[in-house]
Amino acid sequence: MKHQYKKFSKNNFDRTPPKTIDIKIEEVSPKLLGKTLSIKGIVESINQTGGPTLFSVSDGTGLLVLKGFEGPGIRAFPEINEGDAINSLIKLNEYKDDFEGEIVKFFKLSEDKSKEVFNFIKNIQRERAKPKEINFLIKSQILEKLKQHFIKAATEIRLAIFQNRPIIIRHHNDADGYSSGYSLERAILPLIEKQHLSSKAAWEFYTRAPCSAPFYEIDDSIRDTAKSLSNVAKFSNKMPLVIIADNGSSPEDLMAIKQGKVHGMDFIVVDHHYFDEDVISNEVLVHINPFLVGEDGSHFSAGMLCTELARFINDIKGIEQIPAMAGIADRIDIGNPQAVDAYLEIAKKYGYSKELLSDIATVIDFVSSKIRFMEVREYIEVLFGEPKDKQKELVSLLSPYIKKLELKGLEISKNNSKIEKIGKVSLQILDIENTFPGFGFYPKPGKCVGMLHDFVKEQKKIDSLVTIFSPRFN
Repeated sequence: MKHQYKKFSKNNFDRTPPKTIDIKIEEVSPKLLGKTLSIKGIVESINQTGGPTLFSVSDGTGLLVLKGFEGPGIRAFPEINEGDAINSLIKLNEYKDDFEGEIVKFFKLSEDKSKEVFNFIKNIQRERAKPKEINFLIKSQILEKLKQHFIKAATEIRLAIFQNRPIIIRHHNDADGYSSGYSLERAILPLIEKQHLSSKAAWEFYTRAPCSAPFYEIDDSIRDTAKSLSNVAKFSNKMPLVIIADNGSSPEDLMAIKQGKVHGMDFIVVDHHYFDEDVISNEVLVHINPFLVGEDGSHFSAGMLCTELARFINDIKGIEQIPAMAGIADRIDIGNPQAVDAYLEIAKKYGYSKELLSDIATVIDFVSSKIRFMEVREYIEVLFGEPKDKQKELVSLLSPYIKKLELKGLEISKNNSKIEKIGKVSLQILDIENTFPGFGFYPKPGKCVGMLHDFVKEQKKIDSLVTIFSPRFN
C-alpha cells in the first residue's frame, strides 16, 4: 500500500480542527483506520529514512510508529529528540499489514506535563507486568517452593517486553534445552507482537539460540553483546534481557554473565544442574533452580520448569505436552517418575503417547546436532507440533533412521571403552576425543556415553558403575 505524505508546517493546518479521539496505543484497531487520534507518550527512537522520519512512540500500553514528512530524507520535527514526552495528533493508517500514524500535529510537552507522562508510563508498565495468579500444571512440592521465583521471573520478562527491551534466549543444545527455549518463545512472541502492533517485531525484538557448550560461555556472551550494541547504535534499541535456560547456574557461566552486565544487559537463569556454590543469584535478576530451595535438580528438567514459567508469562495453549517430553528426554522419569507421569497424563489428552514423545525428543536431539547455532525458528515449530500432522510425519520419517545411527554409535562406544575395577566400583572410560568425529556427528558423544553406561549396567549386571569420558562440547 502506497501513501502520499503531505508536508505540514505550523501555519498550514486546516482552520477547522478535525474531530479527534483520545486513545491509548493498546486500543488501536482496524476500526480506527482513517480516524484522527490523539496520543501522548515517550519517543523511544527516531529513524530517518530516504522519505519520512519515523518516530517510535510508547505510552506504556504499546508502541506505535508515527511518520513525519518534510521532504525526501529531511528530518521532520527536529526539535523532538529521543526520550522526549510528546503529544500528537495523527491519522491512523496501515502499511504492509502494520499500523502506523501519519503525523498531523506533534509537539514536546512541558516539564510538568512530561513528568506526569513519565510517571504514568512507569506505573502502567509495572501494573501490566504483574502475572496472573495461576495454578501449576501438576502438584509438586518443588514447584511450590519455587513459586515466588516464577512470579518474579515472569514479572521481569513481561516488564522488559512492555519497556520495549529485546529478549534473547540462550539454551542448551539438546531436547531439554530446546523444550525450555521453545516453551518460553511461545509465551513471549505474542506479547511482543501485541506491544509493537507488528508481526515483524517478533524478529526485531527477540532472538533464541542454542549454546554450544553446556554453559553460557564467554564467546556467546561477547557475540550477544556485540550484536546488541550494534542494534543500539543503528536502531536506538535498548540493551536486552537475556534468559539462560538449561544452563546458567555454574561458575563457568559467571564470567559471561558479568561481561554482559558491563554493557547493560540483564539476566534470568532457569536451570536444574548442580552447583557447589551459588555464585549466580547475586548477578542476575532471578535465578530458578531446585537446588536453591533444597531440592534435587534431577527431579525436574529445565524444560519442565520453563513450561511452567511460560504459563505465568502468558497463559497460552499448545505447550502442554512439552514437560512430559522434556522429562523423558532428560531421564527425569528415573528420579521423579510421579511428576513425569502426571505431565504424561496431560500430554495424552492432546494426542501424545510416551512413545511418540520419546521419538520427538530423539528427533530434536538429532536435528540440534545438525543446525548447531542456527535459530531456525520455523523448523523448530514443526518439531514441537506446529502443525501437528507435519510433526508426526517428520518424526515417522526420521525416527527409524536415527535409531540405526544410535545403534552404530553404541557399537563404536563399546569397542572403544575400557573397564577397570577399583575396589567395589567398576570404572568405565571412553575417550571421546579419539573415538568420535567432530561437530555434526550423531549420536552426540554425551548421548553415546549414556547409552553405553545403560548397556553395560544392564548386560553385565554391574551395580556400582561409573562412566567417565574426555569432554568435547558439541
